[in-house]
Order: sequence, then structure tokens, then C-alpha cells
Amino acid sequence: MKNKLFALLGALLIVGVFAYVQLPVLKPDFTSLYMTVILFLGLFGCFCMDRSALWMLSKTSKVCFGLAGILFVYVLVIPPITSIPFLHANSYRNLIGEVTESNFSEDVSPVSVEDIRLVDEQTAIRLGDKKLGEIPALGSISKLGEFHIQKIKDDLYWVAPLVHRDIIKWVTNLSGTTGYIMVSATNPQDVQFVQELDGKPVKIVYQPDAYLHQDLARHMYTHGFANVGLTDFTLEINDEGRPYWVVTLYEHKVGYSGSDAIGVATVDAQTGEVASYTPENAPEWVDRIQPESFIGKQINDWGLYINGFLNSQIAEEGVLLATPGMSLVYGEDGSSYWYTGITSSGADESTIGFMLVNTRTKEAKLYKQPGATETATMRSAEGKVQEKGYNATFPVMYNILGTPTYVMSLKDNAGLIKMISFVSVEDYSLVGIGETKQAALRSYKEALKAKGNDISIAGQGSSTQTVEGLITRINQDVQSGNTYYYFMVDKLPHIIFNGSSSLSNELPVSQVGDPIKISYDSYDDITIDLISFDNLNIIAD
Repeated sequence: MKNKLFALLGALLIVGVFAYVQLPVLKPDFTSLYMTVILFLGLFGCFCMDRSALWMLSKTSKVCFGLAGILFVYVLVIPPITSIPFLHANSYRNLIGEVTESNFSEDVSPVSVEDIRLVDEQTAIRLGDKKLGEIPALGSISKLGEFHIQKIKDDLYWVAPLVHRDIIKWVTNLSGTTGYIMVSATNPQDVQFVQELDGKPVKIVYQPDAYLHQDLARHMYTHGFANVGLTDFTLEINDEGRPYWVVTLYEHKVGYSGSDAIGVATVDAQTGEVASYTPENAPEWVDRIQPESFIGKQINDWGLYINGFLNSQIAEEGVLLATPGMSLVYGEDGSSYWYTGITSSGADESTIGFMLVNTRTKEAKLYKQPGATETATMRSAEGKVQEKGYNATFPVMYNILGTPTYVMSLKDNAGLIKMISFVSVEDYSLVGIGETKQAALRSYKEALKAKGNDISIAGQGSSTQTVEGLITRINQDVQSGNTYYYFMVDKLPHIIFNGSSSLSNELPVSQVGDPIKISYDSYDDITIDLISFDNLNIIAD
């Protein structure tokens, strides 16, 4: 009996060390649970062998080895059977939930030109490294962690923590690394290194680049999260500027596969305090609950198995696929969405539409808007300035002038942003290029007008303005068969306003000296498109 007790304690000790190092998920839908049990049974069986009889198998050893063998066969056989797409294609397709078709102009509000993102992740890394390099003492012991884009209050920032360079730097800096860096996604001049909050130093103690008890995953594992999957470790900043790690909790919904988020945990990066939430009650400042990898896989499964497994492998009738690459976009309501184009099987540069998936609730909407893939629009933008050799960043989709539009930066070989490009999703030959966002918007507006596109200006500026005054000049111009009216007002003598008869049937009969009331979105431009036009001399019945 005494020998068995020592054998049990020895096996438990080794398995405990294994669990502390490898962090197996102790949940029935994870094979790591069974492998951990197999390890324990194997160790216990070995320790219980009869050493006095040349290590002959004891009864206990035979039972342990038998159970371990059964579990090993189980792991080899059951997970493939319960998870293979051939038998469970419909279950994989339904993981994304209900996908509803929706209308782009109704769901996606126009964005202010000031809020358009210019800075991509690579630019944020370059700017962050430059900021860190201004303090050589910190740069020698720390490095930048991974950048993630997020909304902090009302502004978009790329945020990255400082993390340990290696295990030696961790041993000599157990109090944690110093702070985090914020790079504005809309203004590359706005780079902040946050080292203090309320007069107290900010220390990133718990992080993926730490070791032992300060390792983020291990800290969570030993604080009640050994029985759930952990993924997508993202540093997010709450509205007070305090850093938290946001970690997705997940389980398997199709046998031992079909990973799906069931909640989120937050870890105070400084104190290690852990809290878990369902997607419905997570703090408002948490942007990412649904990981990009899960959503990308679920969208592809939804489109791939639309007519069953065999069709996906043979005929491919109706098969849909997500275009390579996903981006995080933000709606006017502050909610964040995973965006990807949707293309039919075999299509090269065209899409049948795009999909937006809420990063918190996983609500999925499909917009059937035929157009070009992200990579095709990148090449189109680069082609406009091919003599300069600029490279386009991965585009972000916006509602610009009432049209689904990809916006991207054009960078030189040194990674510096040189120009901005707007490209129509529907027709990637419609390109606007400029050295500023405002200049690119003007160029894009002219490209749309030249093709006779209807233009909606509401929401494109920083704020809607209304003014009354007298017309001082007015003229008209025909572009691609459409008549546009340009006029000036005495109250704003340095601005040219522009509108068409589709905006108001009073515009064609207006003349110099007429009192008018107009509204428009204000932004930095000398030619501004109208939202509304009212000739006060004309009284409608």
C-alpha cells in the first residue's frame, strides 16, 4: 500500500509539472485531456511494477496500461469520426450562425474624411519602434509586442505593449516592462508612449513574453481557466487608459473541432486580476471577442459547404470563399466588425459581395455588392502611380460618397506614407489619388462624376453646416451627360458649392441675387457638394 501511495504521488507530481508547462485543456472536447490521463496512467503503471521480480507487471500496472491503451485508441478513432467534415459538413456550415442579406447604404453610415484610417500595422510598428528608440535604456531590455487596432473613447489607435526581450531580461526585470505605445490610426504624427497613469508608473507584469507564474496563459490556467480553450491574447486599453489583456474563451462545437468563442476574460496587465464574461455582458471597451482566425474559418465553412461536402470537392456549385486577408472596421455606432470580401469558387479578381461580422456578438451580414477583390484594388491604386513605385497597404472598406469604397495608403520603399487612394469596390477603375485625404477625396469625387455615378455627400465631412445668403455667381457644367451647377454665396465668398438637379429642381432656375438656404458637410475643400438646396424666392405649393 505504501509503495502505491508513493507511486501515486510520483505520477501526480510529474503530471502536475507537465500540466504547468504544457497547459493541457482539461475538458472532454479537447484531446489534451485524454493525453494527460494517458500520461498519468502510464506513469502510475510503471511506478507500480514489481521491481523485485525484474520489473514484472503487477495487477495494478496491467489495469493502468490497459486503460491507457483504450484511451489511446479512443483518441486515434473518435476525434476524426466526430469531427471529419465529410460527416459533419452541415454542422461546420452553421457555426457562423444565421447570415442575413442586408443593404450597404442602410447599414454602413458615411464616414467623416478625418476618421479615415491611414496607418496600417506595419507603419504603426515603424513609428512605435522609432518612439521606443528615443529611450535607449528601455529599448535595450524591452521590445514592442504585437500591435492591435482598437477604439479608445472615440478615436482609433494601434496599441502595443512593451514586452521582455528574452528570459534574461525577464529575470532582471520581474517588476514588469514599462507601459505601452499608442499610434493613431488616422494621424501618423500622433504617437504616444504611456508610462504613467495618475502619477503612477504603468508596468506590464503579466504578458505572453514572460515566464513561469508571470506568463499570461499560465497565470490564467492556474486561476480557474484550465477547463476552457484560451486564444487571441490582445492588449486593450479601457477608457481610463488602464491596460488589460483580453483573451477569448472557446470550446469545440463539432466533435473535437469547430472552435467557437463562448466568452471572454480580461486580465489586468499590472495586478493580474482576472474576470470572465459572456459576449453579452463584456465591458463596452472590449472590442474583440470573436477571433479573426475563428471568423475566417467559419465564413469559409459557411460558403464551402453550402451544398454539402461532396459538392465542395467535386462540382463546387454555388461554393463561396472569403478573399485572402481580413480587416477590422468600425461602424458609426462604435461597434467593430470583421470585414472580408466574398468570391465565388474559381474567381480571380472579382467578388460577389462582402461580409461584416460583429466582433462581439458574431452577427453576420452579407452584402451582395459585385466588385473587385482587395488585391485587385491594391494593384489598381499602384497602377495610377506606377512611375513612383509605391506599394499599397491592405485596404479598409468605407462608405464614401454613398459608394462602397476601399481606402488605402501608398508607401515608398522606406515605408513612408506618400499618398492616399480611394478605389470603388464595384468598379476598381474608379480611383482617386492625392497627397492628403481631402485631395484624394476630391480626385475620387471627380472620377465618380465622370462615370455618371450618383454621389451622396451626407456624413463625409466633420460636421453639417447650414447657411443662408445670396447667390453671387452661378454657372453650369455638363459631365458625362449630367448637368452640375456651381455657385458662390455672399456669406462664404471663398467657397464654390456644387449640386445637380437631382438634389433640387430649384437649382436649374436659380440666378444671381436669389436668396437661398443650403446645408453641407464642412471639410477642408474649396469646392463643396451640397446636402440640400432651397431657393427662398420659390415657394412650393
